Amino acid sequence: MAPPVFKMLRAGRHLLRLAAIARILARHDAMFFADQIPGLPASARMGLRLFHRQVPGRPGERLAAALAALGPSFIKLGQTLATRSDLIGEEVADDLSQLQDRLPPFPAEIARATVAAELGQPIDELFQSFEDVPVAAASIAQVHFAVTTDGREVAVKILRPGIEDAFVRDLDLFAWIAEWVARVAPSTRRLKPIEVVATFAETVRMEMDLRLEGAAAAELKENFKDDPDFRVPAVDWMRTARRVLTIERVSGIRIDDVSALVAAGHDPDVILAKSAQAFFRQVFRDGFFHADMHPGNMFVTADGALAPVDFGIMGRIDRPTRIFLAEMLRGFLTGDYREVAMVHFRAGYVPKHKSLDAFAQACRSIGEPLMGRPLNEISVGRLLAQLFRVTETFEMETQPQLLLLQKTMVVAEGVGRRLNPSVNMWQLAEPLIAEWMRENRGPEARVGELVADLMRAAERLPRLLADAEVAALTLAEGVRLHPETVRQLQTTRPTGAHRALWASVVVLALAVAALALTR
Repeated sequence: MAPPVFKMLRAGRHLLRLAAIARILARHDAMFFADQIPGLPASARMGLRLFHRQVPGRPGERLAAALAALGPSFIKLGQTLATRSDLIGEEVADDLSQLQDRLPPFPAEIARATVAAELGQPIDELFQSFEDVPVAAASIAQVHFAVTTDGREVAVKILRPGIEDAFVRDLDLFAWIAEWVARVAPSTRRLKPIEVVATFAETVRMEMDLRLEGAAAAELKENFKDDPDFRVPAVDWMRTARRVLTIERVSGIRIDDVSALVAAGHDPDVILAKSAQAFFRQVFRDGFFHADMHPGNMFVTADGALAPVDFGIMGRIDRPTRIFLAEMLRGFLTGDYREVAMVHFRAGYVPKHKSLDAFAQACRSIGEPLMGRPLNEISVGRLLAQLFRVTETFEMETQPQLLLLQKTMVVAEGVGRRLNPSVNMWQLAEPLIAEWMRENRGPEARVGELVADLMRAAERLPRLLADAEVAALTLAEGVRLHPETVRQLQTTRPTGAHRALWASVVVLALAVAALALTR
């Protein structure tokens, strides 16, 4: 625990920073949320209103402009808040989702110097040519096109100078605010503000090491190595370091440029189907997905394959969560709202003392507007907002591991709407989800899980029996064994009885499997 003097210094530093932030928010008339801040003294509310000024635009648009003015950390924060309509409201969340991650580029001399310093070679020994004008400049890094000495076209991503220190300072501020909110407003704890900030911080730290981004790209490429419709560019590891990532250059048309796609002979419906399939395979098959899939990060190649770029933000979900998601999404798509409710109860997301029937009714109120409607009349963002709206009534806690996935779903919906507003991309994925559920939750899958559990238990059995022997000898008549004797007993090869019992367990597991498969 930090000494009180350090806590006071930290609080003082952050309060001064908050004063500067408040001035920028006020300049953009983005202090509309002041009355909603829990625990804020009345004098502070009055002071904030003194900074109020009239600025045109919706509240969310004004907040987005203010966050852009505050710099890289706040741009990233705004993009994260865009997934939390339960915290900021649906309209503000929609406006923040349009927040562009663009900043003026830093000088080419700095980019070249960074590449040379990180890779330990003069840039002319690494590249035949290196374009000084970046093709993209975002809050954390910018990208330059280049040609390697062996003639390959690549994209070189370079971190902004000093960006690590800037994010460390702001992440500490965000953590301090989350701690303060959780302390003064206990009702917000179910929304897990501290965990949300921690998840955001972990995501940013991953983005600060471009070797990790390269590893993410390589893993995604491996997952889709046999898929001709989803082509992940290769990483040039010889030209990659902590602050520099070199990757195969992608040539194609932005996935949301429908007129250019049609002119090039591509069918938008086919592209939409490929997008839905790629989304399903990443989330459900692999549990590892691209979590920043805005239109500028997805291209369509000349032969119609999808080619993603920018792998700085990736998401992972474990198998139990994938099963929860598949069952929930299928329940909503088929109108089985009791099943949707039961899924939430089985996952422990809704406390057991709450009414299953009441929660099923709430799910019906959310899902009915989806039934049979085209995509242009459906908003996953609105669906999530309504689901979040009932969380307080049913004492549901926020699931931080799902935030990136929620963001990805909302962005995917926007891309689908651009390609064909009359097609529901979630319904395109429904047969794939149903097949995945049969493979992972059907009788054969359940038997396989049982056999695997029994095999793991059998592998542990000899050691458990040896431990039991040691415990029995130790306890009998107060006998105390020498530590070396205990070690020898624990490492002794299994006896014939041990092996017989182990074999019996395996035979039993196989018998159960065979019986289940023949029914």
